[in-house]
Amino acid sequence: MQTAIAAIIVFGIIVFIHELGHFLVAKRVGILAREFAIGLGPKLFSFRKGETTYSIRALPIGGYVRMAGEDPETYEIKNGIKVGLQLDIEGKVAKIDLKPHSKYDVIGKIEEFDIEKDMFIRIEMDNNIVGYKISESALIVKEHDVMQIAPLNRKFNGKTVAQRAATIFAGPLMNFILAGLLYAIIIGITGVPSNSNVVGEVIAGNPAAEAGMITGDKIIAVEGIKIDNWQQLVNEISDKPNQTIGIDIERGQELLTLNVEAFEQAGTGKIGITQSTNPAGLMSIPYGFKQTYDLSILLLTSLGQMITGQIEADVAGPVGIIQIIGIQANEGLLNLVNLAAFLSLNLGIINLLPMPALDGGRLVFLGFEALRGKPIDPNKEGIIHFVGFALLMLLILVVTYRDVARIFS
Repeated sequence: MQTAIAAIIVFGIIVFIHELGHFLVAKRVGILAREFAIGLGPKLFSFRKGETTYSIRALPIGGYVRMAGEDPETYEIKNGIKVGLQLDIEGKVAKIDLKPHSKYDVIGKIEEFDIEKDMFIRIEMDNNIVGYKISESALIVKEHDVMQIAPLNRKFNGKTVAQRAATIFAGPLMNFILAGLLYAIIIGITGVPSNSNVVGEVIAGNPAAEAGMITGDKIIAVEGIKIDNWQQLVNEISDKPNQTIGIDIERGQELLTLNVEAFEQAGTGKIGITQSTNPAGLMSIPYGFKQTYDLSILLLTSLGQMITGQIEADVAGPVGIIQIIGIQANEGLLNLVNLAAFLSLNLGIINLLPMPALDGGRLVFLGFEALRGKPIDPNKEGIIHFVGFALLMLLILVVTYRDVARIFS
């Protein structure tokens, strides 16, 4: 139960921040955002505020902002059908009802209309043609279904390449910002690693602890070589895996020599201690974003090595990630925050990969449009994104199967 709650909270925050980026920039450049959804699948809860419906959906593994004009839209309005018009105080059409009744100001058959550019409608009533201007926020109603009209200047595809690119890029950008802020919180609590030769923590069950070393010991020499800082200490111990090392320490007024059996890890010597830390204060913010940058470079390098076969691909799907979240939740809140920062960073990087259906793939299409001076055929682009999405879902299924098999094995 704790794992499920922790997973929902972590996924929910990361997805919410990602979609919030798309949403805020869309609103800023004037795109009509029809729905802001957290989760996928059937709708569990929703409410409408302004021109946007906010919803929670059943599967807490994603989300989306549905923007007018991003995909083909149909209004079911056409010439020759009978409609009812409700006018606002300026005499403009505020509502077009496709199943009209007697309460409407105007009822008649549509002679001609334009709800994208010129925003007008002409109605035949009693053998007369009457024209009206349409409000840019007018609603089209069919029984219980309501859709707000989106003129071309409110549609995603009606905006400039730069405005659309900013709207798409804002999602991954918010994930990088979230990661940076979460790392800043962690650093603000734990402090900044010091280059001092004072021991920060002695890890239980490791050689240093077994030899009697304690937190606060100052290491002044390794095998007779004077130690002035942490990096020098690391260098001396790293060169001595599987060796017994004489370490001179200063503990208060005492000078002690401990014999510590170093173990090997990734080809280097370790004794099981961590460095001390200094309070970070306001510097935790730049340190947090520096850690985000450093980890981004590391993740991109690892991804390149996996693609080229230099290292084994080790990818976790939703089930594997939920298992990891559960483990970290049991280890403490700080570990869970650290994992949330790492997952947010991963989501930002993965979404910027130049693959169809991902934000990076859509940015590639916008790049082609900028170079060509005209958009790619929307139908062709839609097919490519659909195929990309299908392949992505297939990959998630395969990885999920591996995760489940790994858990039960």
